[in-house]
Amino acid sequence: MADLRFTDPSERDDLGAFVARAVRLDQQAVVRLRARPDDGTDRGDFIDAWVATPFDVLATRTARGTLDPSDMTVSGNELLAALAVVRGDRLDPGPSRDMLWRSALPPTRHWQVVDLLPAAMVSELADKGIAVARENVGPQGTPPASLLDQTVLTVSGDGLEIKVPLRCLFALSGMGFLADGEDEQIRVTATDAWMRLDARYGAVVRRRHALLPLLV
Repeated sequence: MADLRFTDPSERDDLGAFVARAVRLDQQAVVRLRARPDDGTDRGDFIDAWVATPFDVLATRTARGTLDPSDMTVSGNELLAALAVVRGDRLDPGPSRDMLWRSALPPTRHWQVVDLLPAAMVSELADKGIAVARENVGPQGTPPASLLDQTVLTVSGDGLEIKVPLRCLFALSGMGFLADGEDEQIRVTATDAWMRLDARYGAVVRRRHALLPLLV
């Protein structure tokens, strides 16, 4: 049986909120949980939770705790039920669904800080994008990819220029990561291959460049 433990009840509640938002966006969502050693602060190890949003953008949130096995994918609904029902600091996150995880994960190191953006500005852009998307619904009932791929922000710093597509803002908004407040900021970081937007309640991550198809 898998074993998920939290160092503090608030960590459990935060992970529950993250999973609930993922399931709200996609009833069939799966959650990849990965343990990560502590950073020397003696406050416990980390558990990174990852979900693939319907916007083709990964979303993540980190909690403090331990996980055995150290890397596993579980059903979002089953994990959410376990977090809601079991009130102790230890729970079974559910049976392994590793075969259902389809996405590569970004590296944990070598991220460069590009810029800090006002969260209110990002939230306003997301709201405007949602309004435009509602007027341009595709045959599948979702916004067309051409709209989601439009660059809505270009951020530069530390020798990097990052083009942020609308789909990243949709993922931030859909996962409830954007917080109100004049002092709230979104941190933009990047590697050669990935971009990441960190908000108060979580982060969204996406490849900066499309992968080339394999020719066989």
